[in-house]
Amino acid sequence: MKITEQIKQPIAYEMELFEQKFLLSMSSKVALLNRITHYIVNRKGKQMRPMFVFLVAKMVDNGQVNERTYRGASVIELIHTATLVHDDVVDDSNRRRGFFSINALWKNKIAVLIGDFLLSKGLLLSIDNNDFDLLKIISVAVREMSEGELLQIEKARQLDITEDIYYEIIRQKTATLIAACCSLGAASVKPNSDHIESMRKFGELIGMAFQIKDDLFDYGNEAIGKPTGIDIKEQKMTLPLIYVINNCSKKEKSWLINSIKNHNKDKKRVKEVINFVKDHNGLDYAVNKMKAFQSEALQILKTYPESQYKSSLELMVNYVIDRKK
Repeated sequence: MKITEQIKQPIAYEMELFEQKFLLSMSSKVALLNRITHYIVNRKGKQMRPMFVFLVAKMVDNGQVNERTYRGASVIELIHTATLVHDDVVDDSNRRRGFFSINALWKNKIAVLIGDFLLSKGLLLSIDNNDFDLLKIISVAVREMSEGELLQIEKARQLDITEDIYYEIIRQKTATLIAACCSLGAASVKPNSDHIESMRKFGELIGMAFQIKDDLFDYGNEAIGKPTGIDIKEQKMTLPLIYVINNCSKKEKSWLINSIKNHNKDKKRVKEVINFVKDHNGLDYAVNKMKAFQSEALQILKTYPESQYKSSLELMVNYVIDRKK
């Protein structure tokens, strides 16, 4: 059995029901809208976000979920899908998870409107049911994701990122959404409890580890076999590179920065940068940091009683670190 299937096993029933409710939550009287939302539902990815919502809710409340849990999972998927549709327009991207993006099939104008529609559907689903606590968790996440993206753009121009700024960027860009899923799962079944904050922290730690793992893929992995160097070509400052830039000689530092700024399209030069980072322990350093976030997340889980939901969350934490793509 694939590890993702194993993780999903204790919540298989909830996930099936969620898919039906999620499709319903997107319904509209406009035929074009329904055609596009059906397309969105059918090209779903690993569904990690709703899985976090349901696993956390069931771990925190002895295997129980309720209508708020389903609504919370739907709202987070609606609003997150809206941001992805808009991202594809911003990045002028034609593919998403191996499928054509909305903007590739229906053009930018329709894609932006679809994103707006999904966002409003998510807001209304919460407001109509007085789930203001859940809406606040999600709204804070969206604000932070936007700030993180903009902070990254601002810093990429200067290439002067310290490790602390890097953590702030990935906390906002990536970790905040997983944190929202976990705190939302807890809030849906145990409103106003301490579980909400401890699960938010748990999700944040997983998100940090997840992003560092993504950074490492740029330097090659077992599945791809060869380094991609895409982050370097896009002048994205990732942890292995930041560590090496801040821990090498002045001369080497200016060569690295010059390579990234002015020679990032030169394949040979990008390869030299990748090798330099590897030779100067950039990858080892990043792997150790990633594992530190992982073990902190597992420590939080230790405070909960044993259950199949807890075991699935432990598997999820390890999967984030061990995944091959």
